[in-house]
Amino acid sequence: MSGKIKIFADSTCDLPSNWIEEYDIGIVPLYVVFGENSLRDGVDITTTELYAKVEETGNLPKTAAPSPSDFIAAFSPAIEQGDDIIYISISSELSSSYQNAIIAAGELPPGRVSVVDSRNLSSGIGLLVMKAVHAAKEGSSVTQIVDLLNRSTNQVECEFVIDTLEYLYKGGRCSGMQNLIGSLLKIRPVIKVVNGSMTPAYKVRGKKEKALDQMLSNALENVNDMDNDLIIVVHSMAESEARFLQKALQEKTGAKQVIISTAGCVISSHCGPQTTGLMYMKKPN
Repeated sequence: MSGKIKIFADSTCDLPSNWIEEYDIGIVPLYVVFGENSLRDGVDITTTELYAKVEETGNLPKTAAPSPSDFIAAFSPAIEQGDDIIYISISSELSSSYQNAIIAAGELPPGRVSVVDSRNLSSGIGLLVMKAVHAAKEGSSVTQIVDLLNRSTNQVECEFVIDTLEYLYKGGRCSGMQNLIGSLLKIRPVIKVVNGSMTPAYKVRGKKEKALDQMLSNALENVNDMDNDLIIVVHSMAESEARFLQKALQEKTGAKQVIISTAGCVISSHCGPQTTGLMYMKKPN
């Protein structure tokens, strides 16, 4: 069918692959870079392969945004078949994906590509993508969907429990002494997305289960303010922890859907294995 609105995101949206296929969501992959090799997230390399390569080399990859030409190549087929495009990017505070998509949109026929800064990452983006998908299905216009997204970005709540400081340390995000002390004291940092950036929210000392309980408790304090359409639990090699959160959220929130998704290579390269995240949206003010 031509003449529809096609929703695009990038590979950091961490939505289940079956949803991406079912809802015909366009995905533009970011890159993970090992030395001279640039690999497309989820296309040329999987999260399991990423961790094996880090273990083998002792080095973390760098990450890179899609280029404007990558976006043009991704968007052009949809435009040629008559679709209008809404692309929802990873936060502009974390990547140049947003800026590069703006450049690409300027090279394509005027008015055909709308670019929205999610101000989020991982399945926090995914929540916004699904809002856009359902709005488009219900017949909303491009302008209406973009307005909805811009109003909704600050309603997303996004927290991660990081199991190890090693990846944050290797990525230059904490000092060696912090890494040593954190390991000795078994400190579990919790990362929250605030104003489009990753911010240490708090630290929990002890077992990971304690940090998961704290993250769950924080979410349940907002249960009356939750948009109960969808809650997403995302993980990187931590399926049992994700299932624990899913079960508790299903029992205590009344949400229509609580799904589990897996983190892609870009998110995993920054947070490391055994990371578990919880994302939901608050009701509109």
